[in-house]
Amino acid sequence: MEHFYTLQGEGFHSGKAAYFIRLGGCDVGCVWCDVKESWDANAHPILSVSHLVDAASRLPGRIAVITGGEPAMHDLTALCEGLHLAGFATHIETSGAHPLSGQLDWVTLSPKKFKQPLTQFIDQADELKMVIYHSSDFEWAEKFAAQVAPGCKLYLQPEWSRREIITPLIIEYIKLHPQWQLSLQTHKYINIP
Repeated sequence: MEHFYTLQGEGFHSGKAAYFIRLGGCDVGCVWCDVKESWDANAHPILSVSHLVDAASRLPGRIAVITGGEPAMHDLTALCEGLHLAGFATHIETSGAHPLSGQLDWVTLSPKKFKQPLTQFIDQADELKMVIYHSSDFEWAEKFAAQVAPGCKLYLQPEWSRREIITPLIIEYIKLHPQWQLSLQTHKYINIP
């Protein structure tokens, strides 16, 4: 769908320079998705791995974030291989609804109620990022926190359109459950892609 150089705005790597590769196609269908234009894979041009790697390689950052849509719908083997050969660490942001492919250095799992993650995927997560839209989502978050591997980073992130209502709830929740950390979409606050 698009590719661009910016700062990672969320989670453990927030604030780091990263080249984002947003793949078209998603069958999860979150009602609050902020990139619904990514859902139809056929609406976007097909670019070669070499084109993407060349574009990313012109810039100094060496983190490539593969996102979507739902990037795990695609076979990422060749893309990850090309990025690794160019010196990139490969990160993915996924709902976990599809099996992973390719050699990935960092896996951000963000389960969605609309299509739950595959059970074999959960223990591969380096970070669990739970988007909180409603107070009932805390229980949903704990369900997955109990399943991820020890050492997985745990983040609660307010859904952007409800951030003013949800952020205070998350703050209070984390104060009572300090295994969690707050993730904010800092790129939206500072108005970068």
